[in-house]
Formats: sequence, C-alpha cells, structure tokens
Amino acid sequence: MKNFSALFSLLIFLFINATEARKNPQICLSSCGDIHDISYPFRLEEDPAGCGDPDFQLSCKNNKTILNFHGGLYYVKRISYDKRTIRVADVNLANGSCSLPNRSLSIQEVQMDARYPGLVNYNYLYTLNFVRCSNNISDLANSRVPCLSGNTSLVYVNITGYPLFSNDVPKSCEVISTVPAFYKIMVQNLSYETALKMQESGFDMRWSVECRDCRAKGRGCVYKTRDTTYLFNCEKEYDYEAELPLIYTYIVAMFLFAIISTVRFILLPVVILAFILHKYFSMRKKTDVRENSSQDPHPSTPERYTYPDILAMSNNFRDKIGQGCFGSVYKGQLPGGCSIAVKMLGSSKLGEEKFINEVSTISKIQHPNMVPFLGFCSEGSKYALVTQYMPNGTLDKYIFSNSHSFSWEKLHEIALGTARGIEFLHGRSGACIVHFDIKPQNILLDQNFIPKIADYCLAKLYPKKHDFMSMCATSETVGYMAPELISRGFGAVSCKSDVYSFGMLLLELASKRRKVDVDAINSSKVHFPSWVYELNEKGDLELENATKSDATIARKLLIIGLWCTQTKVSQRPSMTRVVEMLQGNIDDLEMPPKPVFFSAQDKCIIEAQSDSPKEMLLPESMERSS
Repeated sequence: MKNFSALFSLLIFLFINATEARKNPQICLSSCGDIHDISYPFRLEEDPAGCGDPDFQLSCKNNKTILNFHGGLYYVKRISYDKRTIRVADVNLANGSCSLPNRSLSIQEVQMDARYPGLVNYNYLYTLNFVRCSNNISDLANSRVPCLSGNTSLVYVNITGYPLFSNDVPKSCEVISTVPAFYKIMVQNLSYETALKMQESGFDMRWSVECRDCRAKGRGCVYKTRDTTYLFNCEKEYDYEAELPLIYTYIVAMFLFAIISTVRFILLPVVILAFILHKYFSMRKKTDVRENSSQDPHPSTPERYTYPDILAMSNNFRDKIGQGCFGSVYKGQLPGGCSIAVKMLGSSKLGEEKFINEVSTISKIQHPNMVPFLGFCSEGSKYALVTQYMPNGTLDKYIFSNSHSFSWEKLHEIALGTARGIEFLHGRSGACIVHFDIKPQNILLDQNFIPKIADYCLAKLYPKKHDFMSMCATSETVGYMAPELISRGFGAVSCKSDVYSFGMLLLELASKRRKVDVDAINSSKVHFPSWVYELNEKGDLELENATKSDATIARKLLIIGLWCTQTKVSQRPSMTRVVEMLQGNIDDLEMPPKPVFFSAQDKCIIEAQSDSPKEMLLPESMERSS
C-alpha cells in the first residue's frame, strides 16, 4: 500500500509539472530603442529560440522596434502588458511625413487576425481613406495631400468611422489606401494637419495568445473584462482544459481516501480510482474526436452548407456568372443579404473526409488579394465552394476592352496586388501553394477594383495527375502554362511555373493586346514573349499620346514580364523579387535576354501534347501543396 501511494503521488506530480511547463514557456527580456523589457509573448528576431512566441515576433532596425503585420511594416510605439495592447504606426506615416501608408489596412482585416482580434477605441476610432480624384473636390479642400497631388490627379484624406459611420467617396474619386487611426476628440471636418497627427499617433490593437489558440482549435474567442484585466476567453465547448481542475480534484480526493482507509478497504478505492481514470480517458478521446470531426460554424472556420442550402442561396442556380474548368459559377445571396458566388464542382476523388480537411486548410488562407472563402458543401456527389461575390467581374473584360479601360497607374496597381497575392501563396501563407492556373479570368475585381485571386488551391481538391491538368488545358489556359507544365523536358514544376503565367499576364498589360491566337502558338508560328520582345525592339509598342509616367509604367511591366517568361526556370525571378521590381525604380531593371523557346524536337513534343491535353502531366512526385 505504501509503495502504491508513493508511485501514484509521483505520477500526479509529473503530470501537473508537465502541464505547467506547457503553459509557461521561457520568458526573456529584451529591448530595442524606446521599447524596453520586451517579454512574452513578444520576442525579437535575434532572441534565443525558446524566448517568446514566434507568432508575436518583432524586429529591431535602426534602433526602432518594427512589427510586420500582413506584409505591412509598423513602428511599435508602446506595449501594455496589463491591458494587453500594442500601439503601432505605419512606418511611412509615423514621422508625420507626407506619404501613402506602407500598406493599405482595414479595421476588418485586423479583426480577422486571431493574434490581434480587435482595435482599441479609447476615444474615437476612425479609418483614414486616401482617395484619388480626377478634379478638385471643394468639400475635401482642407484635407488635400500636397506631395501626392499633381496636375492630372488630386489626392485627399477623408475619414470614416464612429460616430460618423460613413463619409461617401465622391463618384469621381477612388480609394487607393486606408489605415486605422484614433483621435482624442470627435472629428467631423478633417484637415490635413489633423490627419498628420492621427497618422503619427497610430492605433492600438489588442493582442491575445488565448484567442490565437482558441481559433486554432476551431472555436471562437469572447472578449471579457475581469476587474481591471482584459482577456479573450474560449467559447466553452468540450473544453478539455476547463475540465482538468475537476479531474485533479477527483483524483486527489480518491488518493486521500485510499491513504486513510485500512487494508480491508483497499479494493473499494482502487475500483473507484479505476472508474475515474476510465472516465477521464474516455472523455479525452471523445473530445479529440469531436474536435477533429466537428464542422460546426465558428468565426474562424468555413460554414458547412447542405445542398438544399446551396439551392436556396443560389435561387436554384438561376443566375450563372461563369464557367470554369472545374464547374459552373452562380451568383447567390446569404440570408443576411451578402452577395456570394457559388462554384459547383465536379466529383472529387478525395472522399468526403479528405475533401473537408482540404477545405479547412484552404479557409485559413486569408490575404487582401485573395477572394475571401466563406463556406462549402459536401453532400454525396454534390461538392460546392462558396466565396464572396466580386461585383466588377474578371480582369480580362477590362484589359482587352476598348469600352472599359484602366489608366496605367491602375494597371500597375492591379499587377502589384496580384503579385502580392501569388507571393503570399508561395510562402507567406505558411503552406507553399502553387496555383497552376494564373490568368486574367482568375483575377477578380472587387467594388474598388482591387484584384483578388480566385481558384487558389483547387489543385489540392483534384490530386490525381490527370484531373487538374486535363480539366484546365483549355485554349484560354494553355497559352499561360509554363513550358515545364507541358513537357517534363523543360525542368521540374515549382512555384516558378506560376511566375511564368504571371509574366504572360504582365506582357498582355504592357502591350494592351490579347496574346496571339493559341492555334498559332500550337502550330509554332508565334511565341508571345518573343513576339513582344521583337515589337519592342522595333519600337512598335510605343504608346500614342502617353505621358512620361505612363510610358515608364508600360516599360516596367514589359521588362518584368519578359524576365518572368524566360524558358529556363532558373532565370525566372521569385514572386518576392517580382514584387520588389514592381515597387522599385525602372532604372534598376535590366532588359532580359530575348526569350528562346523551343528547339525543333521540343516543338514536336508540345504539338503532340497540345493535341491531347489529357497527356499534360505533372511529375508523379510533385505535391501540389509543396
């Protein structure tokens, strides 16, 4: 009895200490500039590996503490560990300088991040909108941005948020960037001087490790106050952590009862203890199963719809808005009135469980230049994906239309936004995903004509080597395919395959002409990058009545497009480098070598495979998500 009690006490001690160690990671103190005693969960890049939480990493540059949030850079002005808030200011705006934000950021985008689930409204919380107008707007005269306004366009700052709720943008203007801000008093008639003060002050975000962990488990997090402490708590649903104290109480009570009891009562405590342990492990197993298989809707998980739901939301598929290689797309509406797009997919060979797991992975991909994913349907042979509806349709109807044309500045903005989305898929999403089908038809435009990439990760839902390539090998797609996607002789399939497709898109934007007929390409008459290169050498791509700025943008797009469409995979830049080139100065760009496409033998291979799209295979070892 004595040996049994000692062994049992040791097991409980080890179990409790292991749990506490998991809850209390190594805490380190570091400093950068004016920010002292940086501690858990925050850490600096140079801190030892065990310090802080990698999801809350900061960097120290030029004696300034910097937060990289969704690809934008922000100076850290203050961290409050009592109130669990962090005050940041856009690096381009923090010093009261005249500039656009380093990155456009909306309040909704902050709230979608599980690490920083809310903005703090100490006084009045606003959104500063930078708008470009084609003519002078008298109502916004006091908020004109002097360094960004010229003869052809004027840039102003207007304000939205509580208590104004909305301040409509004039019809002759477009929003080019947004940033959150707060101010100590209510602002109605915003002046540029006040806007500078608001930009320099920055804004406060709440941070929460608990909320991050909640959403990782597929649960929601609820903001609560306890005395003067501000916490985000998990929604209680099969909460294993919440049940542990009760289990500890039962075990300790039984253990004490066993010690007090005499030998004649040993059997009863052992039976009761065995029952409690059995119940504990059964409950733990049941909890794990339910957490892994549950598809109940939460703020951070996709909604699962039944097929009757899909029929009701799409009005029995009455409004067809598109047809792709994976199925038809219909416009619909959620019960709350939000417009959606419903894509009915062909039968997937994954099976329902794997399909749901892949959809769960897709739902975590969130970026300003990706079409927001809302939900799915998996019911028998019926598979559907539900995404947010993009009111301005696809990019191809604008860049190849005489009646709908964009300025060169807008084309550059669309190219840069699309590049950032692809870059996010290739690495910054954490999943290293290859799209495989970059083309104008898969670039959608929202109400502000901001580009959103569609059909990402569909390759994950069609994993067999024939499925994806054969379904997408249409006349409008083949011209965008990298050589290695058509023939293994050109090299291995990788993220650089998307770079090639994006380069074809840039060349189309630069030449403002649709790529030559795909039949001509397949018959080896024309290679589009070579054709554009030769036209540029002859001066046939010179723009009529173009300003110097327009000509610079067109040439930048052309040079980058020719780099991206190099036949050799090793000569193409990464998407991160493409983003840098689009943001940089054209004087830093060198003209690439003239594209060299097919040898005589390669032409025969391509022609044979183009006649039989189903033979356009990926290497069997190529993982579509790697």
